[in-house]
Amino acid sequence: MFENYNMNELNVSSTAYINWLEQIIDSINDGILVIDSKGIVRVINDEYTNITGVKKGTIIGKKLVDVRKGAILPSVLNDGKKRTGIYRQEGNSRYVVDMAPIDSGERMIGAVSVLKSVTEVGKLTKELAKSREALGKLENTVGDIYKTRYTFDDIIGKNAGLEKTVAIAKKASHSNLNILICGESGTGKELFAHAIHYEGKRSGYPFVPVNCAAIPSSLLEAELFGYEEGTFTNSKKGGKIGLFELANNGTLFLDEIGDMPVDLQPKLLRVLQDGRIRKVGGLREQEINIQVIAATNKDLENMTRKQRFRADLYYRINGIQVVIPPLRDRKDDIHVLIDHLLHHTHELKEMNVTNDAISALIQYDWPGNTREFFNVFQYAMNMTDNATIEMDHFPEFLTRKTSLPNTYQEKSLKEVLKRTEQEIIQQTLKTYGYTLEGKKKAAKKLGISLATLYNKLSE
Repeated sequence: MFENYNMNELNVSSTAYINWLEQIIDSINDGILVIDSKGIVRVINDEYTNITGVKKGTIIGKKLVDVRKGAILPSVLNDGKKRTGIYRQEGNSRYVVDMAPIDSGERMIGAVSVLKSVTEVGKLTKELAKSREALGKLENTVGDIYKTRYTFDDIIGKNAGLEKTVAIAKKASHSNLNILICGESGTGKELFAHAIHYEGKRSGYPFVPVNCAAIPSSLLEAELFGYEEGTFTNSKKGGKIGLFELANNGTLFLDEIGDMPVDLQPKLLRVLQDGRIRKVGGLREQEINIQVIAATNKDLENMTRKQRFRADLYYRINGIQVVIPPLRDRKDDIHVLIDHLLHHTHELKEMNVTNDAISALIQYDWPGNTREFFNVFQYAMNMTDNATIEMDHFPEFLTRKTSLPNTYQEKSLKEVLKRTEQEIIQQTLKTYGYTLEGKKKAAKKLGISLATLYNKLSE
């Protein structure tokens, strides 16, 4: 390390220069012993004395083999080979030695021993064991928390469109390409993501989900990449590990990716391109190996045209696209869903559903898709007092929207309008009350006079 310096440049005498080097060696926490090409001891530091008990005056200037019987360092001088982890003992002092030759490039000019006491090595070994134990617990905890809960067997439906989607997803699970799952809210995008991870070769590693819409944009970067200690006010001691790092070798599921802040999209793109992350406030980059599964209920292609989503990021995450059909396009699956709910999620195995109730379920368009369907049907199962689900057991919004065609199929348009008007008036009065004050508020809400309200009530 001193090849670029000479005594003239340092403006010191040779004696001062040697003293300067000795002070550097003495500051090292390991024991140091240096011999020259003739095997004569030229340097030892204070830590060498502390470890071995050998003092400078008894060894410096003498041949090492004369003062330390069985010394191995001269052998290093002879064969030019390094030696590591050699156990030695001097009296009651036990230590471990690493040895290396000193080569000027033209010839061997000496050799050096570096010592650590066995006590210190033992402490380091114990600390390493504790660190490994803590890391093992952390890995087990991460593994337990970030496990998939669903498989392809949990996807219920026999519709041809859904089965085609499942087939594509199964093929995607064996690929290293990033996957984009598209579908309306409630179609089961996260279920598909779980199943893809479970089916693939990364199933033994973490599945880490993050909802891009649920985390404030100011915090999302730190959640994804982690941060170094002291980066923020009140930041955690030691910093924080990011979700990318937690998902290493596994899968990161970015739900609602269409809501990712525009300023964060280039950073995500860089990670997907380079396979490297850097914590917020950090300087060191870390390699990661993950598969990204993204999901959205938005039209990302249209968003790219409007410059609300980066086109290059869209192409990067859209390695394989999995499109889940909405429930309204696969009404034939309603019977399958009913059967599944009756026989797998309820204690009454013999429960049945009337034809009118099934017709109502089929007529409804299900804007909330299968999530809404499960909620509605489980509501009905809790509302019935016997083993039969009827129309009356469904929430009012569903029966109101599905009962109209059957109720009015024999009536004229005028009669239908009149009946509907009366239902709206009665519903408004239920809200505001049948007192004079309530009727005034109802009339105002309906946009008619109080006199007109009374006339319509008397019809």
